[in-house]
Amino acid sequence: MKRKNGEFIGSFAPYGYQKDEGCRNRLVIDPVAAGIVRDIFRMKLHGMSQDAIAGRLNETGVLSPMEYKSASGSNYQTGFKTGERALWSSVTVRRILENECYIGNLVQGRQTTPNHKVKKLFVKPEKDWVRIEKNHEPVVSDRDFAIVQRLLGMDTRVSPEQAEVYPLAGMVVCADCGAAMVRKNVCAGKRKYRYYVCSRNKATKECASHRIAAERLEEAVLHLLKVQIGNILDLKRAMEKVSEIPFQELNIRELEKRIEQKEAEALRCKELRNMLYEDMKDGIVSKEDYMELHEAYTQRRDMAEEAVGKMRQEIKDIFASNTDKYRWLDYFAEHRDIDRLTRNVAVELIDRVKVVDKDTVEVVFSFGDCYKEVLEGLKHAGCEVVCDSRGRVRFEWKEAV
Repeated sequence: MKRKNGEFIGSFAPYGYQKDEGCRNRLVIDPVAAGIVRDIFRMKLHGMSQDAIAGRLNETGVLSPMEYKSASGSNYQTGFKTGERALWSSVTVRRILENECYIGNLVQGRQTTPNHKVKKLFVKPEKDWVRIEKNHEPVVSDRDFAIVQRLLGMDTRVSPEQAEVYPLAGMVVCADCGAAMVRKNVCAGKRKYRYYVCSRNKATKECASHRIAAERLEEAVLHLLKVQIGNILDLKRAMEKVSEIPFQELNIRELEKRIEQKEAEALRCKELRNMLYEDMKDGIVSKEDYMELHEAYTQRRDMAEEAVGKMRQEIKDIFASNTDKYRWLDYFAEHRDIDRLTRNVAVELIDRVKVVDKDTVEVVFSFGDCYKEVLEGLKHAGCEVVCDSRGRVRFEWKEAV
């Protein structure tokens, strides 16, 4: 019951939090440890591997979670301590990066035992976990946490001597077969050449190599990113021009048109059913035909009325939405002066990069669906959206707004 009420029942608070002195079942932020957690997320967003993050923390003398608990007076014990002093490890760093308690979610009841006689713990199916969202103050933002989870899901292995992950690691795919493009380093004399090649070509020769120099690829992606940021800045200005017609209202107008059409369809079905009954009474249609057609019209009416109900709910959802709906525009706009492709910018603004050949690259940007939605909204407001051969978008008004 305590779990479902959002009460923390663990013996020790997660690293970055402490138990509230006034209520031992409530988590509050530990300012010192929470600062380290934020640093860990920041380092990951800037392209550092878990090993590199652990190394940085150990080098700078930051106490590991176990040592921090001991120094804070906790009697915390673990079977993982292998030396006199427990150090940071890549495993510890990853556990922190994956823990959704840092966005305010309390997840408990992950493990269980078959019965009271068996001490071995088993992980329960995720559907049986008790998850209370936004239960306590977060340490990191939802956005940063989501990006980090995406990073952790990518294949971004690096050599032991390399601290940072390449800007596009895990994001480059072959445009033809969809397989991941792998980065290769080749030394020729004193020069080192870096390039990407289709992994399927490398493994089975089933696809062309699509070989492209890493530097050339990153330059192309940076150029396309600058173009997209320019489009976003122009898009924001266009949205300001129609500020007296909120995008929510534009969406509602479109939904209201569709509601009118469906309501008319439902009314027409009712009228046809009534006319059908009169035709049966007059002997124009048989009773069997009447029953069959009556059922068909009833189904059409029910489907139309169901569609109306769903669209009315969409309108409610639009009114319930907040200003966060268009916050993604700012994610692009804040990088308007970008002059170098970095890991944190790449993972924030780019979904994937498709290599067609050594001269052709396609970039799939984050928030693509949101971008299309706003463009459609502008079109409804009387704006013509024109895209040139370079990918730049112009917004031309058909009529005064």
